[in-house]
Amino acid sequence: MTDLPSGFEAFHNVANFPSIKPAVPEVTKGERRRFRTIWISDVHLGTKGCNHELLIDFLDHTDSDTMYLVGDIIDGWRLKKKFYWPAEHNDIVWRILKRAKRGTRIVYIPGNHDEMVRPFCGMNFGGVEIRRAAFHNTADGRRLMVLHGDEFDAVMLAHRWLAFVGDAAYHVMMKLNGWVANVRKRLGLPYWSISKAAKHKVKNAVEFIGKYEEVVARAAGERGVDGVVCGHIHTAESRVFLHNGSPVEYWNDGDWVEGCNALVEYHDGRMEILDWADEVARRDIPETAVEPQAEPEAA
Repeated sequence: MTDLPSGFEAFHNVANFPSIKPAVPEVTKGERRRFRTIWISDVHLGTKGCNHELLIDFLDHTDSDTMYLVGDIIDGWRLKKKFYWPAEHNDIVWRILKRAKRGTRIVYIPGNHDEMVRPFCGMNFGGVEIRRAAFHNTADGRRLMVLHGDEFDAVMLAHRWLAFVGDAAYHVMMKLNGWVANVRKRLGLPYWSISKAAKHKVKNAVEFIGKYEEVVARAAGERGVDGVVCGHIHTAESRVFLHNGSPVEYWNDGDWVEGCNALVEYHDGRMEILDWADEVARRDIPETAVEPQAEPEAA
């Protein structure tokens, strides 16, 4: 398969995963949380900003009947400038392909950073269906449109050059984010994203996110569906908008650079956004040694 674009070759290189041992061994002990559907996006494999540690942990502790990869899984923009692909990024691909081998339906919807995969839409690669967009029926009968969301980004549509400039500035912030994360880890503190915190403090960013959510929800309403699941803006969110008097659900599954979020559907149709850094912190609480309280002296 020499016709695969740069970066996407990683999928081909590990497709025959039984003969390849991951650098980070798969966790096989303990229960895996089972969901009907999982959505993840904006992993940005091929960049130092990808939080592979938390994503590998997530993949080792969850399972689902269907998994949607909602774009920007591979960062082709950065790979074109400088090749960066550590073993842990292969491990993520290995785990996704293993899910497909185990019978999980995997649907990959390329975004703007992995747009080099879009020419392969309609194909099935290693058990991974590549689609431009998809529709998902929940267990309780709702119909959701699933797409990356860059189609509704005014900067991407009108000023593509500005998007590339913004991408460069964003990766400077990601380097700072990584430095802060490493310092906090050495100090025994939980994961925290400085870029995510800054985004919520900057007025223009907040206004852009709000407008983006409204536009995407309106597009879903015009297509006659009950809601939409997207990624792209690295901001996990759940909102309900009205379109011609009818409610339209907006779900954003976040990212694995800043927030480390996933959107999940339970088997009864309920949906929830998981913050995996918080999940790990809660999971580790029982393992923390608690010093016994001294017995009160008898009077």
